Amino acid sequence: MRAIFSFIIALLVGAGLLAYFSLFIVHQNEQALVLEFGKPKRMIDQAGLHWKIPVVETVEYFDKRILDLDMTPQEVPAADQKLLLVDAFARYRIKDPLKFYQAVTSEYYVPQRFGPIVQSTLRRVLGSANFIDIVRNKREELMKQIAIEVNKQGQEFGLEVVDVRIKRADLPEKNLQSVYDRMKADRFKEAEELRAEGRAAANKIQADADRDAITIRAEARRKSDEMRGEGDAERNRIFANAFKQNPEFFSFYRSMQAYEQGIKSNDTRMLLSPDSEFFRYFTNPSGKAPTPQPPAQR
Repeated sequence: MRAIFSFIIALLVGAGLLAYFSLFIVHQNEQALVLEFGKPKRMIDQAGLHWKIPVVETVEYFDKRILDLDMTPQEVPAADQKLLLVDAFARYRIKDPLKFYQAVTSEYYVPQRFGPIVQSTLRRVLGSANFIDIVRNKREELMKQIAIEVNKQGQEFGLEVVDVRIKRADLPEKNLQSVYDRMKADRFKEAEELRAEGRAAANKIQADADRDAITIRAEARRKSDEMRGEGDAERNRIFANAFKQNPEFFSFYRSMQAYEQGIKSNDTRMLLSPDSEFFRYFTNPSGKAPTPQPPAQR
């Protein structure tokens, strides 16, 4: 009886060991490659419980998730001869475990095997663009171009490159001051050119305004002279008509105007004879000169 019990125990232990070495679990975020004496036999991408031949077969697990590949910062010469310090990273997933195992073997070796390809593509694509395009104008377009080219090369390694991004693209520390000084000088030059253009425009506007003012004043004087001449002519015409209608009243009116202008309270000095024609309305209200008396006969 004891022998039977021992046999059952041994049988259960053997079955447990067999199951332990024959069964393996593939998780939802994993994919597996079954190797027979180190040679790929089959690929498993379904999660669950699977089996293998103990000792003969081994299992390599690969992550299904998107993985990051950090690049070592490198100096990249741009098309305008400016040296940039570029720090980038790539995001990828293992699409074909068999190719990946044959080309790379493990995720640990991705930076050594696939990293130089990404860096080489970065240098080549960024080297065809200038500094401003890399850091601002065409950065997104350049990143898409790099991702497409790297993805084509990644297929040989069983990889699918999802994206390539630049974390930082700056000038090396030793070049920052010289570039800053050059940019500062360029901005000063540009500002001086703008000031010169502004002064030239201001002088032109001032000259145009002065010319227009002279023209307007001359035109105004011409029109005023014309209007004054027309007014004088109309005044003379009115005076002439008035003289024709009543010469005596017109002569009286003109004399009154002459008195008003000539005899003022503030400062009036006149050297005239009392019997002058100018004072004829003072000596005679009718304005007629007095009749001369015949000389007395002796």
